Amino acid sequence: MLATRVITAVVALVVVVALVFLASRTAWSLFMLAVALIACWEWSRLTGLAAGGRAAYLALSAILGIALAAFFLGAAPERFAKAAFLVFAIAALFWIAIAPLWIARHLRPGAVLAALAGWVVVWPTWMACVVLREEGPWILLGAAALVWVADIAAYFSGRRFGRRKLAPAVSPGKTWEGLIGALAGVLVYAVVLAAIAHARDVPFAEIFAPAAGIPAIVAMVVLALLSVVGDLFESWMKRGAGRKDSSALLPGHGGVLDRVDALTSTLPVAALAIMVMRWV
Repeated sequence: MLATRVITAVVALVVVVALVFLASRTAWSLFMLAVALIACWEWSRLTGLAAGGRAAYLALSAILGIALAAFFLGAAPERFAKAAFLVFAIAALFWIAIAPLWIARHLRPGAVLAALAGWVVVWPTWMACVVLREEGPWILLGAAALVWVADIAAYFSGRRFGRRKLAPAVSPGKTWEGLIGALAGVLVYAVVLAAIAHARDVPFAEIFAPAAGIPAIVAMVVLALLSVVGDLFESWMKRGAGRKDSSALLPGHGGVLDRVDALTSTLPVAALAIMVMRWV
């Protein structure tokens, strides 16, 4: 099982990184569109919709996704940026205010509302992948690496020090000590990036410019908190649907949503923060 997980992870990482750096603008957006549609299919299985409702949801998701891709590829950059800003703001509101409230109060939405929430989960993430790559491949990978650092730090600190359950009804394996470890790990990651940005001319140097350095570090710690919310939210949806994994598409890992759950809550907010920084 471990070998399967490692092989799947390595193959997926090589493919994604290669596309991030080598694919054309169109190829990258269409690749991520395919990933987003798979995520919508997986999400439909968590909503409680009947078979006909899931089919309709997938059809509407495809129409919406194609429309978004066509808009991105055909619209002027300024128009797309304005639309993306609005989408990211809606996603930020959802992840900061709505999703934590649903989790904390164990409020599971009805099937239709859950389906709509899926679009708020999936499509801002697709748009963030597009926008952050436009900022630069290293910007996108750096934002994704924040989630990976948080996840790894939470795992090891939770195993070593974990005592108090963070959300036992949602994800029994997560602890407060793991959360603290995740925040500490991301804080170190942010400080290291800031030090590199001040010492060398790197693609992300502007983010850690003297006037923005401390706010950028604080923002990265906040993003680490949001990564936990994304993870818990998908776990909560799976638990409500009686599923261990969102699907079995990725051998040893479950489904696409199982691998990107924390990214769905961080990448849109990261993209929003960078857009605000650019405009201020």
